This record gives sequence, C-alpha cells and structure tokens, in this order.
Amino acid sequence: MTLKDLLIQGTKELGVSISNSQSDLFMSYLKNLKIWNDRINLTAIKDDRGIILNHFIDSLSAAAFVEDRKKLLDLGSGGGFPGIPLKIVRPELDVTLLDSVNKKVSFLNDTLRKLQLKNIHAIWARAEDVNNKIQRNYYDYVITRAVGCFDEIINLCSPYLTEDGVMILMRGKLGISEWNEYEKRNLGVVKLLGSKEFELPFSDQKRSIFVLKPIGQ
Repeated sequence: MTLKDLLIQGTKELGVSISNSQSDLFMSYLKNLKIWNDRINLTAIKDDRGIILNHFIDSLSAAAFVEDRKKLLDLGSGGGFPGIPLKIVRPELDVTLLDSVNKKVSFLNDTLRKLQLKNIHAIWARAEDVNNKIQRNYYDYVITRAVGCFDEIINLCSPYLTEDGVMILMRGKLGISEWNEYEKRNLGVVKLLGSKEFELPFSDQKRSIFVLKPIGQ
C-alpha cells in the first residue's frame, strides 16, 4: 500500500473523503515536516507511515465535528495538528494556528507558504496571555489535540469562543475516564454536546473526542 493509499483508505474509514489534489497537499506537508523535524523537535514519530496514521489521519478524525465556512482556533498547534489537515479537507475554513514556541511557528508559516493555503495563519503566543492580541469571543471552534488536562484546557479555550461556539478536545485512550473525573468535579461548567470513541485505522490505538460548550454561552 502506498502512502497515498494509506491516507485515503484511513480517512475513508473515518468517514472523510479526500481528493487526489488534497492527498498531494498531504504528501507535500509530510515532506516539509520531515525536513524541519531534523532541525527542531516537531514530532517524536519519524517514519512516514507513523506520521500519516498518528498525525494526519488522527487529525482528520475531528472533521465530522467541523463545518466549512467557520472560524477555527487550533490551540497548541505544534506541527500543525489538527489545524492544517482540517484546513486541507475543509478549504473554506478560516484557521488560526497558535503555538508558544517560535521555531514551531516558523515551521507552520513555511508550510503554509509551500502548500499555498489561504485564510490560515500561525501566531506565536500563549493562550493564557490576556495581551496576546488573539480576538476573544470570535471563534466558532477552538480545538486542541492532547494538550493539558481537562480543567486547564477548558479554561483556556472558553474565552475565545463565540456565543454559539464549541470546543473540540481530542484525547487518547484515557479520554473517557479523564472526562468522567472532570465532570464529577465540575458540574455545570460545560455541557457535553457530543463525543466519539474509536480506534485509529490500521492500528489498535484508542482515541476519543469531546465536543463541549461552556454553560452560559
């Protein structure tokens, strides 16, 4: 199976269809990620198959919860996950990639230029910094992938959401138990609008996704 076939089949198992031109963008993304990963620490996963499975396909597992023509903030984007993969399959999405490490933001900007993606930009800032110039009450979605604990990340995401906005939290195999523990301690803080537990295609790795809305918004 070629890398493209792996990507196309894996995303198909998640209910996401990608075109040949979109798969070409992913291959260009893969190439640039590997070049930069030799210089700075973007991912501990080095092999092509591992990157496609654990980063590209995993990122696209959230696509079912994201509509086109909306505004999305990827908080703690790192190597661009999940913001860039979601932008590729939702081309009308307006995306902001936020990371606190300047070198990673340099990589993100270089990748966006090479992929020629529009209406997506990267910002070097911390989400908790009230002076970071990222607009509050602005985004339809704030998404994170394996960032912090529930308490921390919910507090960070909430200020950036519109009145009808939601946060999408992508977690690993402990996600359900993490959520249950959080909910016991924090009744009335957020409302669970939806969740998904699944195995990553072509692996036995468990993943979970939670769609949450702050109470009172």
